[in-house]
Amino acid sequence: MKILFISDVYFPRINGVSTSIRTFVEQMQGLGHEVHLIAPDYGVATEDESWIKRIPARSIYFDPEDKLMKYGEVLQRLPDLRREGYDLVHIHTPFVAHYVGLKLARELNVPCVETYHTFFEDYLHHYLPWIPKPMARGVARMISKRQCNAVDGIVAPSQPMLDVLRGYGVNVNAEVVPTGLQMQSFKGADGKAFRQKYEIPLERPMLLYVGRVAFEKNIAFLLEMLKVLVQDVPDVLLVITGEGPAEASLHRLTQALGLAHNVQFIGYLDRELELNACYQAADVFVFASKSETQGLVLLEAMAQGTPVVAIAELGTASILVDGQGALIAPDHVDGFSDKVKHLLMYPEERFELGLRARSYVLAKWTASIQAERMVQFYAALINARPAVNGAYVSIA
Repeated sequence: MKILFISDVYFPRINGVSTSIRTFVEQMQGLGHEVHLIAPDYGVATEDESWIKRIPARSIYFDPEDKLMKYGEVLQRLPDLRREGYDLVHIHTPFVAHYVGLKLARELNVPCVETYHTFFEDYLHHYLPWIPKPMARGVARMISKRQCNAVDGIVAPSQPMLDVLRGYGVNVNAEVVPTGLQMQSFKGADGKAFRQKYEIPLERPMLLYVGRVAFEKNIAFLLEMLKVLVQDVPDVLLVITGEGPAEASLHRLTQALGLAHNVQFIGYLDRELELNACYQAADVFVFASKSETQGLVLLEAMAQGTPVVAIAELGTASILVDGQGALIAPDHVDGFSDKVKHLLMYPEERFELGLRARSYVLAKWTASIQAERMVQFYAALINARPAVNGAYVSIA
């Protein structure tokens, strides 16, 4: 099978969509399929560009991390794309990639699939604050319904996210296919060396957040929780990795809460060299986002044997099983703090929970399983689609 991915984001831009694309591409290539990607040109080459078609892009004034591909530049590639003989187009983001991806699928006469990676209903108002929140939610629902119903098939990273889309009125074929973990996520790492590098004493209780530092991630909640926790665990440290638009406000909140001694921002980490060690270094991984379509970082933490305390809503609810590597926390700072404190106070229980975390992820959330499910969904859509001459295309 020959597949064309298209996305408004990819590495070197670090986020969950980039990680998901890379994971599926590597697994599909291993299964013998050929995958190409159309993505923005950031002016910085990644380690393997042979399968990527970089498109000139312009900056976004309110989001300097991201870029928008130029629609016309993509269409100029159409003659070359026709010669490639793709079987399917898979869209990964709802901006330029959605509209030009639809156009390409029609021109190439192949099915079009889209993964709904981001819960925009709980996202849009953070970036368009001048629009009243209920109106922003309504706009997000309307756009999501229209875009999803325009393609041949929708991939949702979790069942709760698919249930939300069905509630919007999305009625096209759909499949739940999470992003699984590559075996790299299970490789051993040196958590002690990580602590030494960032001058974190080995005996100091360490909490960890990994991910984009964005408003919808609810990191402010973690700081409010930490303010409660330090009353009982005064030396506890919350390490926040990543970068994003909420960074400045979180630095201000840290100072306002008197937590300068208890919070350390360390920016993005190299996924291949440092991320596993960061997870290993932590005593507890904490997560409060309520807008995740899946929550891949939870699985990454558990793969390293680090227990999780998190709010289980939307996509995270499909991952977390209380006692299987995680403690599900209530959506208030006192209750969340109690869960974290319990694990810090009882290291043997924390260790056992970490062991169960690793076993749980290995059994249910590896990337190879999910890639095979994605390919099966592709094949079903291709086999159900009539060709131009009225005959049906069949993919064995």
